[in-house]
Order: sequence, then C-alpha cells, then structure tokens
Amino acid sequence: MSFELIFLFFAGFFGGVLNSIAGGGSFITFPALIFVGITPIMANATNTFASCAGYLSGTYAFRKELAEHKSELPKIIMISLLGGISGAWLLLQTSEVVFRSAIPWLLLFATVLFIFGGQINKALKKAASNSQHASAIGGILLIIILLGVSIYGGFFNAGLGIIVLSYLALAGYTNINAMNGLKLLVSSTVSLIAIALFIYNDVIVWYEGTILLSGTLAGGYMAAKLSRKLPQKHVRGFVIVASIATTLYFFFDVYSGQYI
Repeated sequence: MSFELIFLFFAGFFGGVLNSIAGGGSFITFPALIFVGITPIMANATNTFASCAGYLSGTYAFRKELAEHKSELPKIIMISLLGGISGAWLLLQTSEVVFRSAIPWLLLFATVLFIFGGQINKALKKAASNSQHASAIGGILLIIILLGVSIYGGFFNAGLGIIVLSYLALAGYTNINAMNGLKLLVSSTVSLIAIALFIYNDVIVWYEGTILLSGTLAGGYMAAKLSRKLPQKHVRGFVIVASIATTLYFFFDVYSGQYI
C-alpha cells in the first residue's frame, strides 16, 4: 500500500510539473490511478478532483486578465456549468465496459489535439479574423461549441485545456494571457460542477485522490522555478511520447481483451 501512495504522489508531482510547463499532466495521473487498481470511471472522477485545485489557483493568478472580460464571464460560466454537469451525468450513465472501450479513443483524441493544437489554433484564429462572427448564426454556433467542449470536460478531463484554447481561438480571442485565464476558468467551472455530481454519486476515491492532489500541488509549485530552466519544447516532446505510449497501451489493453 505504501508503494502505491508513493507512486501516486510522484505521478501527481510529475503531472503537476507537466501541467504548469507544457500541459498534458492527465496523461500521467489518469493511468496512474488505474495502475493502482481503481476502476476507470472512478479513476476519471478522481483525476478530475485532483486536477481541479490547479485550475482554481491558475484562474486566480489570471484574475486581472479575466476582469477585462467581465461582461462575458456570466455567459461562459453558465454554459460551462451546464456542459460540465451534462458530461458528468453521461459518464455516470456509462457502464465500465463501455467506458473502458472508449478510453483509448478519448486518449487518442486528446493526444492529437495536444500534438497539433498549435496548428489548429492558428487556423482557427485565421478563420475568426476573416469572419468576425458578424452573424447571429455564428454566435449560436459558438455557444453550441462551448457547450460541447464543456460536456467533453465533464465526461473526460484529459485534454480539456487544449480543446478550450481551440474554442477561444475560434471565438476570436488573441491575447494569450486572457485565453489562458478563460481556459482555466472554463476548466475550473466544468470540474467543480462535475465533482459535485461525482461526490453525490460517491465515485471519487478520496484517499488516493488526496495523495495525487498533494503531488499535483507540489509539482505545480516547483514548476514555477523549473519553467525558467527547462526548454518547453523538450518537456513538450516528452509529453507527446508519453501520451502516444499511453494511448497505444490502452488500445492494446482493450483490444487484446485484457484490462488492468
């Protein structure tokens, strides 16, 4: 048992470092929870709980940038709440067998977004600058997209930040600090409402989740110093390798008929 706790703490620590420097910490923390024997749906719920503290602290850090968009925040929060609770509800209606089968595809989706997120954002920014979303249809589509993004986040937390950034690029945001603040606000809102539903349905593994959370907070704190020394492209390269390896493992695990 002590080995599992140490393992989870360091998985959380490493995940917290990655989230602060390059993103993609869930590619470490979510599989770690499954590795110690937690069922996939409970691992997903617990990972959402463990990640939320980092979202909240990051949102607070960008409070000045968020204040510049205060007129937009109520709409963003309301849509995020609705999508988050819908996604969490869908997760709870999904059987373990179905969710296990979906894991490799969800990880593949998040991995592709992580690898090509920069190119996707550039393309979306270009599209946004050309259209300016002048029509009412454009505004409605943006609401639907944000709702879909939030539903994804409530259902499966990995890759949420990258998807939110893509949405913000499409919505016409260009200031990276404001985009990061809004990304963290959406992630926080989606996670908090999802966690509330997970708590009500008793699907969070608190002891292991708290150990993972402690490691995540410690890693995020240490990353504030490391981020000035480590080349982000190298860290990002490691995350890409880890995400591809994790995705391939789960594909093999599911389609060979053997589960962790």
